[in-house]
Amino acid sequence: MDNYLNASEESGKEFYRNFHDKGRIVLLNLLKFRKRADYTSHRNIKPAVEITGEEAYRLYLESTIPELEEVGSRILYYGKSGRFLIGPLHPKWDAILLVEHASVTKFMEFCQSKGYLKNAGHRTAALEDSRLLPSTEIKDFYNPKESV
Repeated sequence: MDNYLNASEESGKEFYRNFHDKGRIVLLNLLKFRKRADYTSHRNIKPAVEITGEEAYRLYLESTIPELEEVGSRILYYGKSGRFLIGPLHPKWDAILLVEHASVTKFMEFCQSKGYLKNAGHRTAALEDSRLLPSTEIKDFYNPKESV
C-alpha cells in the first residue's frame, strides 16, 4: 500500500483547476501517526527528547493555528478516529481534521507563508500516512424554512 504525505504536482494543479473559483473550501484530513516522530529531514525543529507522531502533530497544530488565523482560515474539527463504519477495514486512521479556508487563494497563501513553512516539518515527522480531500458546499440542497 502506498503512503501519501504531500500533494503531487499533478494533484495540486487539478485541485487548483477544480476549486479556484468555488469560494469557501473545507479540507478533510485523514491522519495516521508514526509510533515515533521521524525528524531525520527536519533536525532544526527536532525536540530535545523523542516524541510520538501524535505529539509531533500537536506541535504542528500549535504552530499552524496562528498561520491559519492570519489568512482567515480555521479548524472546524479535530478528533480521534479508527476504522470506517462503512468502508474497508484497512487502513485505520488515527485522527481526522476538518479545516475551512475562505478560498483556494487563502489556502495557497497559508501554505506558502514563512511561519507555516518553518514548522511544516512537524507534520512530516508526525505522519506515517495521510489523505487530504477538498470539498465545497452543495448550495440549494436543503432549506428547512422552505419545507414548512
